[in-house]
Amino acid sequence: MDRQKSHSENEIDEAEAVIIGGMVLDIHATPSIPPNPRTTAPGKVQYAAGGVARNIAECVSKLGTKPYMISALGLDMPGNLLLEYWKSAGLSLQGIRISHEIETPVVCIVFDTEGEPAAGVASVESLERFLTPEWIVQFKRNIASAPIVMVDANLSPPALKTSCQLAAEIGTPVWFEPVSVAKSKRIASVAKYVTFTSPNEDELVSMANSLSHKLKFSPIKKNNNSTVPSLFQQLKPAIWVLLESGIKVIILTIGSKGVLLCSKGRLDLQRIRPKRNNKSRDIGKKLRETISQLCPFDRFFGALRLEERSNINPHVVHFPAVQCASVVRLTGAGDCLVGGAVASICAGLDVMQSVAVGIAAAKGAVEVETNVPSDYSLDQIAADARSVYLGAKVVFCESML
Repeated sequence: MDRQKSHSENEIDEAEAVIIGGMVLDIHATPSIPPNPRTTAPGKVQYAAGGVARNIAECVSKLGTKPYMISALGLDMPGNLLLEYWKSAGLSLQGIRISHEIETPVVCIVFDTEGEPAAGVASVESLERFLTPEWIVQFKRNIASAPIVMVDANLSPPALKTSCQLAAEIGTPVWFEPVSVAKSKRIASVAKYVTFTSPNEDELVSMANSLSHKLKFSPIKKNNNSTVPSLFQQLKPAIWVLLESGIKVIILTIGSKGVLLCSKGRLDLQRIRPKRNNKSRDIGKKLRETISQLCPFDRFFGALRLEERSNINPHVVHFPAVQCASVVRLTGAGDCLVGGAVASICAGLDVMQSVAVGIAAAKGAVEVETNVPSDYSLDQIAADARSVYLGAKVVFCESML
């Protein structure tokens, strides 16, 4: 039998970002020597609270914004571990469908000795089965009060479409996180509702192929010596397909080279603002005040003296990555980038500032074994975000045709 608490006006009013998607128990296996096939290798095996949406929600909460999680978990060993972790963080269970019938999603990842995923097995079918449109519709009021809704592509296509439509009906910005190359194709039915999306290069190509009826894009050729301009030239046609499909802003991650922020017009970046209720003004206040002082709002828009017609043409800004003290694990970096950006948007920062904070949050994730750092230092986040923001450069601001 499903367990669901009754809605309270107080909880709905206080909720900030609504996060819809997977909560997963990750099993991380890291060998201490290069592994050989058909035998075991010595190393370390750890449990970690995971799932793209769950990681993003945890990161959002640690940056001073209260997320509202809509997901599904079983009353089994993995589910109990995730529930206890969630409750210990002081986060609401109200949107989480909990049932003995549900088999909690589990992902086992084997890393190489450099911390990169080498192989993995995902058992997440129950998420599609139980995180249904009917469950999500119950939280329409939470979605209506949210400044932004983040959905991950672990959702079934019907659940994904329902979530995006509910948000679009009331003008709430939607952030689509592609999750993987295979699942990123689910963008096809919801692109017109999406404000933000955050693919890597391979996911971008997959999304472009799912949205294009004529062109077919191949994975790009890249190496450690590839420059940002050369990467952009290869990815430009696929970026254009996504922007033409209705997606407003693409936050394209390009590994150690940082992020390309792509928009069809600079006014998109200036006009996108989350809805804010009265109780949300103090949430994220410290983050907003600190970043606003270090990252001046008009740095880009004040410098760009573009003709009026350029507002309909694409604009691309490159944000550099932050140098890490040490690279421990890369699995949570992309999720924390999204979490940092979502928390910043909720706090009232603009898109440029929010991306800088997201990159700073991602750097923190790379330096720890867990998917999300146990805590963030606002001073460190601010210093890293300032470095990223001041190092960002406009790389394209004319017609792509």
